[in-house]
Amino acid sequence: MCAASSEDCGTHKPRWFPCSARDQRWDREQREREGGRGVRAAAEQRLARLRSKTPHLLHPDIHPVVIAMFLKRLRPLAFRKMSFLVFILTSALSVTCLPSDTDKGRRKVVHVLEDDTGAVIVQTAPGKVVTHRGGSITLPCRYHHEPENTDPARIRIKWTKVTDALQFEDVFVALGREQRVFGSYKGRVFLEQAGPGDASVIIQNVTLEDYGRFECEVTNDMEDDTGFVNLDLEGVVFPYYPREGRYKLNYHQGEDACKQQDAILASHSQLHKAWLEGLDWCNAGWLEDGSVQYPISHPRDQCGRKDTPAGVRNYGYRHKEDERYDAFCFTSKLNGKVYFLKRFKKVNYAEAVKACIREGSAVAKVGQLYAAWKFQLLDRCEAGWLEDGSIRYPIVNPRSRCGGSQPGVRHLGFPDKKFRLYGVFCFQKNKDETAGGTVMTKSPTVSLTKKKSSSSMATKATRGN
Repeated sequence: MCAASSEDCGTHKPRWFPCSARDQRWDREQREREGGRGVRAAAEQRLARLRSKTPHLLHPDIHPVVIAMFLKRLRPLAFRKMSFLVFILTSALSVTCLPSDTDKGRRKVVHVLEDDTGAVIVQTAPGKVVTHRGGSITLPCRYHHEPENTDPARIRIKWTKVTDALQFEDVFVALGREQRVFGSYKGRVFLEQAGPGDASVIIQNVTLEDYGRFECEVTNDMEDDTGFVNLDLEGVVFPYYPREGRYKLNYHQGEDACKQQDAILASHSQLHKAWLEGLDWCNAGWLEDGSVQYPISHPRDQCGRKDTPAGVRNYGYRHKEDERYDAFCFTSKLNGKVYFLKRFKKVNYAEAVKACIREGSAVAKVGQLYAAWKFQLLDRCEAGWLEDGSIRYPIVNPRSRCGGSQPGVRHLGFPDKKFRLYGVFCFQKNKDETAGGTVMTKSPTVSLTKKKSSSSMATKATRGN
């Protein structure tokens, strides 16, 4: 009999028990199995540490494969060799998770303040840029590269107008010396070209439809970045309903009604600004985003109860086809002049139209009268015909017998066009205008890049019932 050592037979047998060759081989295999479990646990811990440090290099399903392979085929290896091979193999397999050659053609969007390495960085103006209809404005956009060694001829500059959620309208695109302008922007949009890295554009003869959000995108091969510029217009919001009465317009009819009166549907921000300036109207109307709202400066029982706070009341988004409301329209500075036609006698609607034509003018539209009240400070305590057949008059300086104690455009309704007699407001275009718009040079003086202070005059209208 031979004495058995703990090294040969382990602690599972008494030390005096004889150790055969088979027993010794069984002990060695048992120790290898126990060592394998330790190696597996260590490998899992090392992989966990690698994942926490380099999550972008390791595939989420790699460690079960690696561990199973190594435990089955490389079980006798020492722990250090084992962990080293696990690291090498995981690094090699992680390479298969990187983008292939087919992905190199895809554009990489790099956002400012997130990853600037090798990127095209675009910077645009914070807040808003402000102008008025008929004016010119620079939409600022600058870019630079890191590193700055890119051929300018390979830079593409693209401007688009955000018309709705996830909808864009092409405005301007340039690639090197090649440039193209789209749609209604033709002849009005040009690169400012104020030096290297300048992607700013100048918009001439600004229209009401130019109001809104623009996107500047600069692309260099696979790298690009974008920035946004909000173009605001100085203007005035006014409520509108047609001769047929109140709450007769669905969304599309409200949109058309504003256009017919030289205006567009107002945005929520425009209506909110008008409310801050004093607009009070007790009838709900469409806004450009499809919502229905109305501003209340003086709460009263007829307008949602007297005990409710002042503010812009919101009905939410309504069905554009089936539901009917009034409309809130927005207009801006005129490319012309509104005036009250002085005559010895009052006239009906047809005679008013002829009288303005003889003056080389046309009967003023509702939006034009509001713009004249806001920007021309037109003040007339005498009612007159407008293009839609309504009777109105503008008051800048309130006084007795002129329709109330607040400034605004008074509305007397839609009288009989044939038998009722009033004066008339005419609109005359500026002499330097052509059929295509105001004649301007390609490089006008442009310095408006910050929001102007709003007029101190409160924007108030006749209260609804």
